[in-house]
Amino acid sequence: MKAFILAGGEGSRLRPVTYEIPKPLLPVKKKPIINYLVDLFARHGVLEFVVSISEKHQEDFMKWKKEHYADERIDFSVEREPLGTFGSLMLVKDRFADEPFFMTNGDELKKFDLDKMRSAHAESGATATVGLVRVNDPQHYGVAICNGSKIETFIEKPKHPPTSYINAGIYLFEPGVFAYYPHQEIKFAMVERDLFPALAKEGALGGHKFEGQWYDCGTFERWEKAIREWT
Repeated sequence: MKAFILAGGEGSRLRPVTYEIPKPLLPVKKKPIINYLVDLFARHGVLEFVVSISEKHQEDFMKWKKEHYADERIDFSVEREPLGTFGSLMLVKDRFADEPFFMTNGDELKKFDLDKMRSAHAESGATATVGLVRVNDPQHYGVAICNGSKIETFIEKPKHPPTSYINAGIYLFEPGVFAYYPHQEIKFAMVERDLFPALAKEGALGGHKFEGQWYDCGTFERWEKAIREWT
């Protein structure tokens, strides 16, 4: 099985640190955040990785691979301009065209049972399954509205969240997701905006509720919280 890791974001809320160090390479417990993701997938049978990175941090990631995963099957997809979560995936479509695959944000810490997600996805018949996690502050995220195992919609940053389950930034996709790409050529697009609503309308968007640790490291406050609490 394969996994696609999104690691090309600007990390604007963590500047000036991210001028020098890309967010997925920031340390938590003396290890880069992305290491925890690679190790999580590897424990669940993922053998091949493609990591989407920005051109300006290409050298940083090459050094990271050499130091931490020299013998692993990790390739890089280098973006010269931001393409969004869906555009980045389309750039490497040929690598993921033959079987279901995982995709994840590269700047979050996750400790989940991916085997359960894989089983739930297969049983549901969904084209895409979104990992969901319960948080104490759902008003700061996109909240998932579910009907059984299917997601009906997301409400972005609601003042009065009807549920505490949010998008955990980890997905299991069938190759059929590529048919929903909204452009003829590769350009900016987001799975959150351009894929999930279309699938939800067809009843083809699954939601899998995880139990386990999850930390968004996108701000200094959240990064510090992850460093304090991650185990």
